[in-house]
Amino acid sequence: MAAQSRSVSVIRTVVETLRPQFDIALWDGTRIGTFGGPCLVIKDPTIVRQLMLRPNYDSLIDIWTSGRIDIENGTILDLAGAKIDGSLKERLKELPKWRLLKDLPALLFAGKPADGAVMEGKTPFVSGSSKEAITHHYDVSNEFYQLFLDRRMVYTCGYFTDWANDIDRAQEDKLELICRKLRLKPGDRLLDIGCGWGAMLIYATQKYGVIGTGVSLSEAQTALARERIKAAGLEDRITIHVKSYADLDGEFDKISSIGMFEHVGIAHYDEYFSAVNRLLRPGGLYMHHAITRRMKRSKKAFRRKSAEHLALVKYIFPGGELDHLGMTVENLEGHGFEVHDVENLREHYGRTCRLWCERLHAGFDAAVAEIGYAKARLWLLYLAGCALAFERGTVQINQTLASKRRRGISAVPQTRSDIYAGFA
Repeated sequence: MAAQSRSVSVIRTVVETLRPQFDIALWDGTRIGTFGGPCLVIKDPTIVRQLMLRPNYDSLIDIWTSGRIDIENGTILDLAGAKIDGSLKERLKELPKWRLLKDLPALLFAGKPADGAVMEGKTPFVSGSSKEAITHHYDVSNEFYQLFLDRRMVYTCGYFTDWANDIDRAQEDKLELICRKLRLKPGDRLLDIGCGWGAMLIYATQKYGVIGTGVSLSEAQTALARERIKAAGLEDRITIHVKSYADLDGEFDKISSIGMFEHVGIAHYDEYFSAVNRLLRPGGLYMHHAITRRMKRSKKAFRRKSAEHLALVKYIFPGGELDHLGMTVENLEGHGFEVHDVENLREHYGRTCRLWCERLHAGFDAAVAEIGYAKARLWLLYLAGCALAFERGTVQINQTLASKRRRGISAVPQTRSDIYAGFA
């Protein structure tokens, strides 16, 4: 009981100093705050001890996925929107460290924390995703992804011509935007690298009359994609291979890579861009749709892995790595491409992830039935974190259009009026 009392004391001290604009409910019935909005519920007093002994993302993820903390009257996004009264950095400086240290001995020797639900992760970090890593993320369950994705199951950034549009409209508009940027026309041989559940290939074939080829390392995604292609009557026009892009042969008029490049890994960029150049005909167009980070003051600083990144690749995207926009352009030009356009859709991805998170929250019980309680909570945390990262500008998403360099006039028109005309 003494340790629990000390835990309450520590939490009260921290809350009174930081002054968060949301309520907090403790395991013993104590309630701090009268804001009436989202409420952080702390169900286990040993959380304080755990965070003192291991103040890292592993502890936070373990505590969240086990359900030992929860949120009432809202979601993670609602709680994140409830601001601290003043600057968080300044409030942290004001924490009475000596008063907190006084409670430390009683907490450190107060028994072990309750058993959590530590998620299985891939460690240590290796640059680039293997087939096993792709399976870890994408073969969770097709039915699980259907709970929060749009009807086409597009697992990349939507394009909102109106912020009120739903996820189905935003994803259809995104596919249309990419098709227009690639200037697709009947008979074009289109390669989609990392084709997922086949949405891009099906849309481009139905609307623009292309002949589609896809590559993927996910068996589960490919199985459903082939079912959808068959249902659409497009088996004679779309082929999907379960193999690496590096093992593909042939020549294509247009190539799209939509949300796949994050899996390549910086160590494999030369191999990747060389393969795209080999597969694309001279003058052909390549759409590079990928998440990026901001460049730092030096390359050494950029390559340093943050705690957030290491947690992300351990639990969600094994081997995943982001470049910066300058590195994208440098690699494209260095591997024989001419860059024509770059468009940052950061706010669009923030909106997309927010809608995904809200939809998963609404279907949480079904998610638990499909993949289990701990993993479903992990995904809620992941999608909320992505939404906040894009909204706050921590990461960006860029569509970079390039052509395989050749002499003379490029395949891109002199104006861009054809791309955006007609979007409602």
